[in-house]
Amino acid sequence: MSVKFNRDFRFGFSTVGVQHEMGLPGSEFSSDWVLWLHDHENIAAGIVSGDCPEDGPGYWHLFREDNERAVSIGMDAAWFTIEWARIFPKPTFEVEVPVEKDKEGVKAVNVDLEHIEKLRRLSNPEAVKRYREIFEDWKQRGGFLVANLFHWSIPLWLHDPIKVRKLGPDRAPSGWLDQRIVVEFAKFAAFAASEFGDLVDAWYTMNEPEVVASLGYVSVKSGFPPGYLDLECYEKARKHMAEAHARAYDAVKFFSKKPVGIVESVADWTPMTEQDREAADKGFERNIWPYEAAINGLLAGSVREDLRKRLDWVGLNYYTRNAVRKTSSGYAVLPGYGYSCPPGGLSRDGRPASDFGWEIYPEGVFNVLKKLWDRYRLPIYVTENGIADAADRLRSHFIVSHLYQIYMAAAEGVDVRGYFHWNLFDNLEWAQGYRMRFGLFYVDLATKKRYARPSALVFSEIAKGKEIPDYLLHLAEPPRQSR
Repeated sequence: MSVKFNRDFRFGFSTVGVQHEMGLPGSEFSSDWVLWLHDHENIAAGIVSGDCPEDGPGYWHLFREDNERAVSIGMDAAWFTIEWARIFPKPTFEVEVPVEKDKEGVKAVNVDLEHIEKLRRLSNPEAVKRYREIFEDWKQRGGFLVANLFHWSIPLWLHDPIKVRKLGPDRAPSGWLDQRIVVEFAKFAAFAASEFGDLVDAWYTMNEPEVVASLGYVSVKSGFPPGYLDLECYEKARKHMAEAHARAYDAVKFFSKKPVGIVESVADWTPMTEQDREAADKGFERNIWPYEAAINGLLAGSVREDLRKRLDWVGLNYYTRNAVRKTSSGYAVLPGYGYSCPPGGLSRDGRPASDFGWEIYPEGVFNVLKKLWDRYRLPIYVTENGIADAADRLRSHFIVSHLYQIYMAAAEGVDVRGYFHWNLFDNLEWAQGYRMRFGLFYVDLATKKRYARPSALVFSEIAKGKEIPDYLLHLAEPPRQSR
């Protein structure tokens, strides 16, 4: 017996500018995240690791061998982030485009070919050329190509997180707190669609907007810029990202007919008892606001027509669960489960945790896929799923058990079309630096050489045949250990 995926089901990997591209001379660029990771006060306070993006794996130069490496283990899909700060290292404010806005916000941004020509003159031609080379190389290998427009990093001319933290958002380039970013992001999206639309099979506008807003303005010890605690700023950032997605969706659709999605990291919100179910449902609803805004126009309790019906597919990043209990104020996420376990230890439920301290809970991806499908009836890609596991002792079990749950969801009618493993090779894990190793391939950062971990062979067995063979099915059960 084996577990067979649809022959059209795709297996892939991902790249992000700050995390993967730098590492060899000539690959450097500046952005808010690059500045943040270099800040001496952040390093001294332990907010960031002190590791530098320019010491990274060097995909910008080594893309051909990495793309070949991906194909060699059965990957036939990839999503690549087009780094906004690479394409436009200088401001694009001078390219004025028609904008419609009212008291609710930015309702339309109209970018045409004349504006594209002006934007081209402001763009970095070497960056545009290199992204085309990366995309063409992947397409020539027969790969399905998804392009992402925002994975957390913003040009410095739009966001200086150090100044925001020290001076306040009204006295510094304030990123998602500044309404102008909605217009500038739409212009960037239009330019990217115009330049790369002939190579891209699907688009998505942004990765994990809830993570950006909540970790930047609420959970400020997380190590995310700008580390500025302010609940009003959190709500403003959410609003501007919802608008930016909608305006970018319109801009991409003007130049490309390919489907456009949005990606959020969604946990399985697990009630500890039946009495906690309503509380868990509240947490889930809070988690999925980017989809709700893009599909139903729902944001902060009201519906906006200009945000509605602007999603063609759903991107799900899934890593673990949130265990929830009801409280007088709503709900509480319990320590010892999900994202808050002892690194490399066990959860309170006797499940192993990653080097990050994230509980391995594969049943959750089934639950989340079912909920998203029942609610939205849109195609779904699992755009991230993986484990920080430097010793590679858990990754094979992690991969098989999660893919089995994805298969079970598909068997129950969920239109899940692909699985992008995070990640092909080790990369910079934002504020955590290089100590969290997610790669199927180990990277020696000094030499940039890659070495296959044993889990890469397990992944290859599944991806090449698009099935979990019977001799791996013993890993389909969720890993458990007695405490």
